[in-house]
Amino acid sequence: MDLLERLIDIFGQNGYLAVFIALMLCGAGIPLPEDITLVAGGVITGLGYGNVHTMFMVSMVGVLLGDSTMFLLGRKYGTRVLKVRFVARLLTPERYAKVQEKFARYGNRMLFFARFLPGMRTAVYISAGATHRVSFWRFFLLDGCAALISVPIWVYLGYFGANNHQWLAMWIRRGQTGLWVALVVALLLLFWYLRRRRQCTESGTE
Repeated sequence: MDLLERLIDIFGQNGYLAVFIALMLCGAGIPLPEDITLVAGGVITGLGYGNVHTMFMVSMVGVLLGDSTMFLLGRKYGTRVLKVRFVARLLTPERYAKVQEKFARYGNRMLFFARFLPGMRTAVYISAGATHRVSFWRFFLLDGCAALISVPIWVYLGYFGANNHQWLAMWIRRGQTGLWVALVVALLLLFWYLRRRRQCTESGTE
């Protein structure tokens, strides 16, 4: 929780702009946990330093802009981006090959799941742009849908736990598990819907 306290102090003094910049840096792959950053943004609104709904919107823009920047960087420079110093630290040739293997196996679903894999997220986004396997707007849609699951959970958790850090620490731990539960439930509902739609389509053609 030391990192959370430091971020709360910084964000409390500098407001929305500090949160936005921090989330952009998270997207660039610096070792700053995005979930803790979002929680800290929510906490300062709970302490009266802003509006939680505005913080949610600022956070969404920061997250999506940071992710999109990495995707477009890969898109513009292709595999040459692997020679850029800070990218080379995040995306070694071995990791790039691993990401490509995952893309071949799971397709565009990797872009959705990447948001829930902090150690792989930036590498996946740069790789997706570099290989031109997906359009920018498809990437943006998939990433945006995933962000709509994770971002509000962390921001509003920080808001409601602003005055009780012990409770907040407990729910941060539970929230990390809860995100995966919510993701699994969402996927099950999606598969059920697609299966039902296919069955209806097949019965309609008979």
